[in-house]
Amino acid sequence: MAEGCMMALRYGMVFFNLLFWLGGCGILGVGVWLSVTQGSFATLSSSLPSLSAANLLIAVGTIIMVIGCLGCVGAVKESRPLLLTFFILLLLIFFLEILSIMLFFIYQDEIDQYAQRDLKKGLHLFGTEGNVGLTNAWMIVQTDFRCCGVTNLTDWFDVYNTTRVPDSCCLEYSDNCGLDNPGTWWTAPCYERVKDWLNENLVALWIFALCTALTQILGLVFSMTMFCQAVKVETFYA
Repeated sequence: MAEGCMMALRYGMVFFNLLFWLGGCGILGVGVWLSVTQGSFATLSSSLPSLSAANLLIAVGTIIMVIGCLGCVGAVKESRPLLLTFFILLLLIFFLEILSIMLFFIYQDEIDQYAQRDLKKGLHLFGTEGNVGLTNAWMIVQTDFRCCGVTNLTDWFDVYNTTRVPDSCCLEYSDNCGLDNPGTWWTAPCYERVKDWLNENLVALWIFALCTALTQILGLVFSMTMFCQAVKVETFYA
């Protein structure tokens, strides 16, 4: 009976972690693809230049692959150290995610203020040498979200020291269209536009978060149950 239960747990654990590992491979693959094809697209933040979408996906994909591999090998070999390591790592990540969400809601106003200051600071790097990624990122954001500046299009006036905006702020893009005719510029602030977009997709984001949490909880339950069964089987045959 114990052996049958152990076999069922093993196959369940292997299947779960195989999906987990494949998911990590997919995320890592997308990250590498973005890094290769969109290498010039970087972060909007001046203080965190490495915080690009590609780098984040590569980091997350690698972590998921390593954890999934630990779970798979631990289940196949019925290795208690590997199963326990898998459980501890997954539990640590789960708690860090919960802590991050709590801190975000507690310090939301402070985070908003810091983000706006940092983004405005980054505007001064727009179009400068060695900041092609940040420049392209702002051009894409302003074009796609039909906005201009962080909190106001006048944010760009401080950058250029004159009444001027990047051409990506224009309703109809053309070379040097941001030099004159303010009536043809987007007036919506990009920070608010992006926040509105996130609020509009809040349900999808929460569904994704709940699915992620459920997957992690299932992994914790599988690994700890198998760990306990391995202990019982070893004690039984001792």
